[in-house]
Amino acid sequence: MGRGLLRWSLKPNISSVARLLAFVTGLVNQELLLKNEYLLAENRILKAHLQPGFRLSRPERTALAEIGKRLGRKLLQQVASVANPDTILGWYRQLVAAKCDGSRQRRRPGRPRIAAEIERLVVRLARENSG
Repeated sequence: MGRGLLRWSLKPNISSVARLLAFVTGLVNQELLLKNEYLLAENRILKAHLQPGFRLSRPERTALAEIGKRLGRKLLQQVASVANPDTILGWYRQLVAAKCDGSRQRRRPGRPRIAAEIERLVVRLARENSG
């Protein structure tokens, strides 16, 4: 046996690992780009079949607003087809404002209601002792 065959080692060098990673990430990126391209085309076709005056529900607007904010105005102009990018970002501003306006902490004015069971007990005692 020659020494050449014994020199082969299982230790990968950095350049081969880097090449392998670049190849794999390149395949993943290309796949994602193709998926995005397909979804954009499909969305445009479906939007063409929608009736004018189409309205989104609150959860739909919220989902689009959160994703649109992460995309940013520049990418949103390329992708958005249901609504204007300014409208989508406006939905996000309203969403943030609603979270920070303190409406969840607000209560009705006045004294809190008494439990129904306690109310019935008080009315019964009042009737029994009115005589």
